[in-house]
Amino acid sequence: MSGTVARLGRRLQTQAFWMMASDVFAVAMAISLPWSTSLVAIFSAFWLGAVALTFDYRAYMQFMRRPACFLPSVFFLLVVIGTLWSDASWASRFYAVGPALKLLFIPALLFHFQRSVRGQWVFVAFFASCALLMVMSWLVAFNPALALKSGAEYGVPVKNYIDQSQEFALCAVAPILPVIMLLRAGKIRQAVLLGAVALSFLINMLFVVVSRTALVTMPIMLAVFAVIHFKWRTNLAMLLMAVVLATLAWMTSPKLRWTAETFYRDYYYYKLQDEPTSVGLRLEFWKKSLGFFAEAPVFGHGTGSTRGLFERSASRPTSGKVFASGEVIGNPHNQTLNAAVQWGTVGIVVLYAMWLYHLLLFRGESLAAWVGLLVVVQNFFTSLFNSHLFDFHEGWMYVLGVGVAGGMVLGEQQRKARSASGSAFR
Repeated sequence: MSGTVARLGRRLQTQAFWMMASDVFAVAMAISLPWSTSLVAIFSAFWLGAVALTFDYRAYMQFMRRPACFLPSVFFLLVVIGTLWSDASWASRFYAVGPALKLLFIPALLFHFQRSVRGQWVFVAFFASCALLMVMSWLVAFNPALALKSGAEYGVPVKNYIDQSQEFALCAVAPILPVIMLLRAGKIRQAVLLGAVALSFLINMLFVVVSRTALVTMPIMLAVFAVIHFKWRTNLAMLLMAVVLATLAWMTSPKLRWTAETFYRDYYYYKLQDEPTSVGLRLEFWKKSLGFFAEAPVFGHGTGSTRGLFERSASRPTSGKVFASGEVIGNPHNQTLNAAVQWGTVGIVVLYAMWLYHLLLFRGESLAAWVGLLVVVQNFFTSLFNSHLFDFHEGWMYVLGVGVAGGMVLGEQQRKARSASGSAFR
């Protein structure tokens, strides 16, 4: 017994053990992300504790000189400093700091997964977890009593349809490259199976539930893949095929038609009657946010100031009816405007610099580069309609996607550089 304890003690002192533990906790984060916010928070704390025991902090400080690494920390620092000139209550200022805290995980994830060889575990875990959620979505669509929360939306077993649509959109598009790679390697069965699962995500979105944000951004994600990996003739053929398939989907999916038609309906009632429809509210939030930005264009109004600004500009309801112009929000539903209102032009510059350098990180043709590129593109375009970088679910999708995929890409670059250096000395 004492020998077993001694061996376990020695094992706990090895870096290899804590590297494995860090990878397992990252996998646990990916598995729990589609299902639970609490578990993600718990496993992220465990991951941070485990990975802290493996770091070479001198090398980490050198690593932090990369723009892709230090810009998330600069953004978080700006959020913290922005509390100093905000006129919101200190409780509101500290609360507004919280959503940016997860950005500090990006450089740590990049550093860890450039050394780890288990980055694909995280991708597979997230994909498998989303596949299970997709099965649950079909079950809940047929029997709402199976939902894991009370008052669940149609076909949404946990959380909400926006989060679910972002997951399913990513899982429907990301497998395209690995399916092609499997086909080229002659692994037909694996390619067909993976393609079928990816297609099932798309079918669920067409016939069960889909957010309008995903409806807009999915074609952009597909276009990015086509531009990178196909020639113009192939792209033209795929465009024609996409038009045919989109027409077929439109004719066969009442859910798709209803979702698309709500764009015009919501806009019409907003313009005609100032109704607080989904589209109308966004337009109202954006219009007012541009006005707030014009009032403090350089440094903004400070962290946590957004709700107070909307409260002061809200029109008073008449006859008990609340109009779109009277709605109060702490989030303008646009990531750029979210940064502009609170931190002005400085915030916009830091935000777009971070997105740009993360995009440039994924210029290769590997699977990791493709997944990372897709995560950045999805976050950027969905952030036109929401503040997805600061939202818990979509924000963690970005942090994990960029951190893990970026670390894998950097690790591949390092290994190629060492190999080339070794060859030069032979």
